Amino acid sequence: MSIPVAYLAVVLIWSTTPLTIAWSSETIDPVLAGWLRMGIAAVLGLGLLAVFRIRLPLNSRAQLAYAYASLGVFGAMCCTYIASRYVPSGLISIIFGLAPILSAIFGMGLLNEPALRPYRWVASALAFLGLGVIFTDDVVLGRESLPGVFLLLMAVSLFSLSGVLVKRTGAQVHPLAHTVGALLWSLPGFALTWWLMGAAPLVIDPSTRAFWSVLYLAIFGSLIGFVSYFHVLRHLPASTVALVTLITPIFALMLGHWLNAEPLTASLWKGCLLVVSGLALFFWGHRLPRRRPVV
Repeated sequence: MSIPVAYLAVVLIWSTTPLTIAWSSETIDPVLAGWLRMGIAAVLGLGLLAVFRIRLPLNSRAQLAYAYASLGVFGAMCCTYIASRYVPSGLISIIFGLAPILSAIFGMGLLNEPALRPYRWVASALAFLGLGVIFTDDVVLGRESLPGVFLLLMAVSLFSLSGVLVKRTGAQVHPLAHTVGALLWSLPGFALTWWLMGAAPLVIDPSTRAFWSVLYLAIFGSLIGFVSYFHVLRHLPASTVALVTLITPIFALMLGHWLNAEPLTASLWKGCLLVVSGLALFFWGHRLPRRRPVV
């Protein structure tokens, strides 16, 4: 798979993932829905490894890479699934827009990447200001939404940290093997969380969109999406990979509005545009013309 194709796949899949996560949790317990998604994807992935005769490395470095990746697969996704019960699906993508900024900050401490330039700090402040504007919108978020907001902030932090730590290991693992390893590592976490939260019974009804959303997320969101993600992560800097979050919020908002009747208020659009503008400045601020010193 070429890097551009993999990158495009990540953009398209991540644009639809927030909405399908919300749908999958309508009639199925959210943690159980995530567990099913990852379990189905892991089984399919193991089958593909056998068909294509791709080895699943089990050495210590590979296991460390799987463990770090599971922070994003289990940690971030489990928080996101639970949060989907409290917040609109479009907001999930907007908050995940913070991933490039957090990845760069984590990269400074864990990958010895250069310190952020002043324009990047301004960009970060602009993005967080956008979130602040959204959080003041009572139509989009009420007091009952606060647990979901907290969980999403935790999710994006774990997702960003996961990508940086995977990069730090330097493990040269095939993207499909990396995906399967991360999925297998995530399953016990989902199972334990499901049990601690009351072990809700599994209700599967093929006539509901929850059932088909789980299948879509298992095949595309987990398997194809994570393979594409780890493929580009292997060849590009973590913060560059997270650039897809510059594009996906707009798509996710529109899909949530068209297909799930989620409100699109002026504050939501203003906040989203501030976040996207902050991300644009974060990545392309170095191209802005600089004032020449007066001689």
